[in-house]
Amino acid sequence: MEFIQTQNAPSAIGPYSQSVVVNGMVYTSGQIALTPDGSDELLKEDVVVQAVRVMKNLEAVLEASGSSLQNVVKTTIFLADMNDFAVVNEVYAEAFGTHKPVRSTVAVKTLPKNALVEIDAVALVK
Repeated sequence: MEFIQTQNAPSAIGPYSQSVVVNGMVYTSGQIALTPDGSDELLKEDVVVQAVRVMKNLEAVLEASGSSLQNVVKTTIFLADMNDFAVVNEVYAEAFGTHKPVRSTVAVKTLPKNALVEIDAVALVK
C-alpha cells in the first residue's frame, strides 16, 4: 500500500490519508469543501460553491495518486440535504464530462465541519 499526501488538496482532518494506492487502484478519502491552504476553513457560500471545491480537491488527490477524474470507476456522494441533488449533479457532470463512473448518492444527517457535500472515489491508476 502506498499512502498519498498532496499539498494541492486539504490535509486530512483526522487520522486517515487523502488516498491509498493498492494493486493499481486508488481509493480516496471523502473530500469536503476545504481549501488546500492549510486553514481548515470550510467554504460556506452555498452547495454549488462547495461542490466545485470538492471536485477540485478530488481531482488533486487523484492526480497525486497517479490517476485522474477520467479513470474513476466509482464515486459516493454524501449530501446533507437530498434537495441539493440536482445542483450537485450539475457540478459533478461538468467535472466528469462524458466519463460516467458508477455512483451512489446518500443523504446523511451531518458531514464533517457541517459541510453540505462530500465525495469519495475509487479509480484506476493511469
